[in-house]
Amino acid sequence: MRFGLLVLFLSSMRSCWCAPPQTCHPGDEILGRCSNQVLGDKPTCTPLTLGYCNDLEYSRTVFPNILGHRSSPDVESGAEYLLLSVIHGLLNGECYPEIRLVGCSVLASPCQDDKMIKPCRSTCDALRRDCAHAFEAIEMAWPYFLDCDRFFASNEEGCFDPLAGLKARQKVEMSSRSAEEPSTILQFTYTSNAQMYSLLKRTAAKCPQITHVYSIGRSTEGRDLLVIEFSDNPGKHELLEPEIKLVANMHGNEVLGRQLLVYLAQYLCSEYALGNQRIQTIINTTRIHILASMNPDGYELAASEGHLLNGWTNGRTNAQNIDLNRNFPDLTSIFYRNRRSRHYRIDHIAIPDAYWFGKVAPETYAVMKWIRSLPFVQSASLHGGDLVVSYPFDFSRHPQEEKMFSPTPDEQVIKQLARTYADAHATMSNNDTERCGASFYQTRGIINGALWYSFAGGMSDFNYLHTNCLEITVELGCDKFPSEAELYPEWKRNKEALLSYMESVHRGIKGVIQDVDGKGIKGAIISVRGVRKDITAAEDGDYWRLLNPGTHILTATAKGYSRVSKRVYLPHNMNKAGRVDFVLAKVPIEPDVDDHLFPTVDTWDRFDPYNQFERDSEPGVRDGGIELEDKPWWWNYFYQSGISPPQWLLRSV
Repeated sequence: MRFGLLVLFLSSMRSCWCAPPQTCHPGDEILGRCSNQVLGDKPTCTPLTLGYCNDLEYSRTVFPNILGHRSSPDVESGAEYLLLSVIHGLLNGECYPEIRLVGCSVLASPCQDDKMIKPCRSTCDALRRDCAHAFEAIEMAWPYFLDCDRFFASNEEGCFDPLAGLKARQKVEMSSRSAEEPSTILQFTYTSNAQMYSLLKRTAAKCPQITHVYSIGRSTEGRDLLVIEFSDNPGKHELLEPEIKLVANMHGNEVLGRQLLVYLAQYLCSEYALGNQRIQTIINTTRIHILASMNPDGYELAASEGHLLNGWTNGRTNAQNIDLNRNFPDLTSIFYRNRRSRHYRIDHIAIPDAYWFGKVAPETYAVMKWIRSLPFVQSASLHGGDLVVSYPFDFSRHPQEEKMFSPTPDEQVIKQLARTYADAHATMSNNDTERCGASFYQTRGIINGALWYSFAGGMSDFNYLHTNCLEITVELGCDKFPSEAELYPEWKRNKEALLSYMESVHRGIKGVIQDVDGKGIKGAIISVRGVRKDITAAEDGDYWRLLNPGTHILTATAKGYSRVSKRVYLPHNMNKAGRVDFVLAKVPIEPDVDDHLFPTVDTWDRFDPYNQFERDSEPGVRDGGIELEDKPWWWNYFYQSGISPPQWLLRSV
């Protein structure tokens, strides 16, 4: 796609690149190495004829320009102009058309009375603040000609805002919305991948004190798996603050969840700023991670067909034709084989080495690393195709039974999580709700996954058996790709359910496990009598154990430490997790016991031990189809154009 765009551009611009080369590259001139200025050059107003700058708010420019170009052909033969022409494709549409308009204001500044009017420094500063991350994501340096201190002027010096017209049009569009819409203004339309990235990053820019945007990896075709985090201290784990993740669009053609999470991110930012006490409490006490699209490649295919033409399966899989919800390690079978062994730990089951010799999707690989890297307590995966919440296990305990009730040891707790979402949803738990063929009215909108239909390699089972995290699967409705007219009604149906589900992470108990010197014990084990699923403490010794009301006996221990038990009563009217701390004393290790109770380093910690994923991955596929050597993938845009390659775009220069 990128090279198709390049070929089209090259053919249309062939005549422009035949212009005589400049004796001094503008970048060298800026550094004072040489000059393109000819003695006697006088600034002269001239009609603006640059094709990629023809939508500016003025029609006359001046030459020589700020960079020393003496004519339009001079500009068109430079790498700066080529960059502006392909920036949309390079940045996947992010910060477009802002980057192009501001860049054009430097290459072709407005002219009045044969005098140049420079663009405003404040506009440039805001642009760099909002868009620098997009360049960093593709390992490209910020363009030298967008240096805010060198080529832009202050308001006092007299300047113009190249984005004024764009801002005015956006303001008119926003003011045209009906008064019936909520105080937090959301645009209920589908977003392309580029628009989704831009919206999430713009949301983070609006609420920098509570948000952090990061990528957990790239899809098969090189698209970012972008996460936006909400917390009162974003970017780091806080002691005793639970972490929750929301994931959508695992199947690329199931698009409603993707849109709901984009809206949720905007809503959380806006309502926090507006002083909504409920939203402020959620964000101040919880670390929330939102992955709106786990399968952006599949979405690209589904969106190309659109709502009316998209079938039941087109775009479901990733670009390698892998169903991501069948691609995780099948730890459930291992659990079933060993569940009768008294000493076998069923939590934090290791990934079998054999798994890595199969086809592991880059999206699956990225999400597994993400799940392992943070102490997630709770999760929801948003899908489409029915109206129900399913919960683990998804794989039947009997391989010949396709529909068999297969509970986890945390059946009651995880069932309550499913109940929380279904009951808070506007219609999901209603007996009279129109379903999609299945009969969930008897269970009021929830079901055990394997009782519905059985499959191995699912993400929810992996979360449960490999980490502390409890994950439910939310099927949002019969239509996997509803019309845009349905987006606002669906937001209203699901908003309360999403908020209630995030709040539900504050149930059960939490605490810190320390040694006698007050140091947290990483990896300490917390067990609950009668529940054969232990959890482990995080980096600083803090833990969270989701539990229903009642009396529970908890035991904390760690390798080389004593075992301490406590009886805990959780009343029905508790609205936050109870605090239960443990102090463990060091004791001699008993190998015969500990070898069974504690997984060794070469089990759970073994992740792609033979680098099989990296070896099997095709070089360059994740980076735009170009094999990386010394230069980034985008270098060929300039190298093949026949112009002098812009060294100033390399971050190492």
